[in-house]
Amino acid sequence: MGSDILNKISREINNDVISSLEVAENIILHHHEKWDGTGYHHRLKGQENPLKARIVAIVDVFDALTSRRPYKDSWSVERALSINEQKGKHFKPSIVVSFFCYFDEKAAQKKGCETVRSTGI
Repeated sequence: MGSDILNKISREINNDVISSLEVAENIILHHHEKWDGTGYHHRLKGQENPLKARIVAIVDVFDALTSRRPYKDSWSVERALSINEQKGKHFKPSIVVSFFCYFDEKAAQKKGCETVRSTGI
């Protein structure tokens, strides 16, 4: 549904507001996929899922956990960081490492995150 809305808005405004419709569409369609292939809508596994969607997935989950919703209270940042346990399941392991490296810059210096940054995701 999100992809359909994006396409309709893009056509309606007939504008270059969305510089890459394909990128936005891939993120919308695939950010609920999981690294191990158990996600949805298409049960994409590993590298089958576009990289940008894999990156947005961890940020989206963290935001959902730390935000209050009508159906749940917000989690503390410390509790939400338990997403580390989903490394290799929900999220690509190197993306989890990168998330933690960028999340806490001071800790990153101690954890050897320069290696992650220099080698990429």
